Amino acid sequence: IGNVSNYRSKNPKICEVQFSSTNRYQLSIHSTNDQDERYLLVMKGAPEKILKNCSTIYVDGCEIEFNKYWKKRYEEAFTELSNHGERVLAFADYRLPLNKYPRGYQFDCDTINFHVNPYFEHFNFPTDGLRFLGLISLIDPPRVNVAEAVRKCRSAGIRLLMITGDHPLTATAIARSTGIITDYSETEQLIENVFDNNARSCVIHGSTLKTMNRKQLDNLIKYHQEIVFARTSPQQKLIIVETCQRLGEIVAVTGDGVNDSPALKKADIGIAMGITGSDVSKQASDIILLDDNFASIITGIEQGRIIFDNLKKSICYTLSSKIPELTPFLFYMIFQIPLPLGTIAILCIDLGTDMLPAISLAYERAELDIMKRPPRDAKREHLATDRLISMSYGQLGMIQAGGGFFVYTLVMAENGFFPSRLFGLRKSWDSRSINDLEDSYGQEW
Repeated sequence: IGNVSNYRSKNPKICEVQFSSTNRYQLSIHSTNDQDERYLLVMKGAPEKILKNCSTIYVDGCEIEFNKYWKKRYEEAFTELSNHGERVLAFADYRLPLNKYPRGYQFDCDTINFHVNPYFEHFNFPTDGLRFLGLISLIDPPRVNVAEAVRKCRSAGIRLLMITGDHPLTATAIARSTGIITDYSETEQLIENVFDNNARSCVIHGSTLKTMNRKQLDNLIKYHQEIVFARTSPQQKLIIVETCQRLGEIVAVTGDGVNDSPALKKADIGIAMGITGSDVSKQASDIILLDDNFASIITGIEQGRIIFDNLKKSICYTLSSKIPELTPFLFYMIFQIPLPLGTIAILCIDLGTDMLPAISLAYERAELDIMKRPPRDAKREHLATDRLISMSYGQLGMIQAGGGFFVYTLVMAENGFFPSRLFGLRKSWDSRSINDLEDSYGQEW
C-alpha cells in the first residue's frame, strides 16, 4: 500500500458522506494526481448495500459487466467469509464524467434528508453505476473467556440476546462460536418459519424486524430462547429493550457507540465500555467496564449475588438472636420463673459476641450453587423476605431458645431446683427478705 498519509495528501478529499448505522456505507470524492482529470468517487460499506449500486466489476485490470456469474462468485465468497465470523466490507469506485463534473464543481454531500429520501437522489452526483472492486474481511474474534462467561450466564438463568449491526451470516457464526446459539439447536432466519415451528434459536434481520407488529415481537422474545438480531438500527435496539421490559424482564444492555446510547439509557442497567466506548455512551450508562471485557459483567453479577446472599445471612443471624433474648423475659413474666438472662448479659451478647460473627458473615465465600440459581424476582424477593423472617424467628430462633432453656434448667437442676420447682418461684427468688428458700430436695437457700 505504501505511505497512506502521502497517498491521501496527493489525492485530497473534496467531500464525504460519513458512515452511519442507517445508511451503512461511507462515500467520498477525491481529486486525483494522475493523468485522469475526472473526480474519483469511492464507496465502502455493507456488501449488500454496495452491490445494489454497482453495474460493473474490476477483474484482472479490466472493467466488465457485473453479470449473474460474477454475482454468484460474489455470493460464494461473501458467504464463506461470513460463515467464519469475519466482518466483510465491500468497495466500489466511479470516475465522474468531466463534462458534467468539471474541476471546481461544488458537490453537495448533505445527508440530512436521508430518512426522507434513502435512494441518494438528493445528492448532486450519481451513486449508482459504480465499479465493484472487491471484498475485504476483518477478523475480530471474541475474547477467549467470552464462551465460558456465556455458559455461566445460562447456568445462572440469565438470557442473552445478541443485537448487532453485522450481517446475519457473520452474526450467526459469532453467536455459535461464543455459545449464544448452541450447536445442537435448530436455527431459523425466515420470519414465517420462526412462528410456524419450534426452533430454539432464530436470526432476525433488521428489515424483517421493521415488518413485525408488537404481538409478533412479544411472542418472538417470549418463546425463543436464543435470538440474534442482525443489521439493526439504534431505534430497533431501543424497541427490543422496551419489549423485554414490557414482558417483565430486568434488562441490561452493553454498548460502546453513540448509537447505543438510547438503549443504554432505557435499560434497567446500562453498561458502557471504558476503553473503546464513546463519551455519550458512558454518560447514558450506569456501569462502565474498565477492561471492555464481557466476562467482567458475569464476575460482577457473581459478586453481586455473593453480597446479597451474605447480607441475608447476616440479617438472618441477627434476627434469630432476638427470640432467645425475648423468651426468657416472657417466661419470667408469665410463668414467674427466676430470670434466666439479665439485662447486662443481653448487652454483652449484643455488643460483644453477636457483633463479630454478624460482620464476619459479610465475608463468606460464595455457595457452590451461587451461579446456578435463577435470577430473583425483584418485585417479590427482597432482602428480608417472609421466608427469611419465618426461618429466623420460627426455626433458628426457637432452636436457640430451646437450647438456652435446656442449659438453664440443667444448671438449675444441678443446684437442686428441678423444672417443676421453678414455676412460681420468681417472688421468693427475687425477695431480699427470704433467706430460707427451699429447693426440690428440701434444702434451704
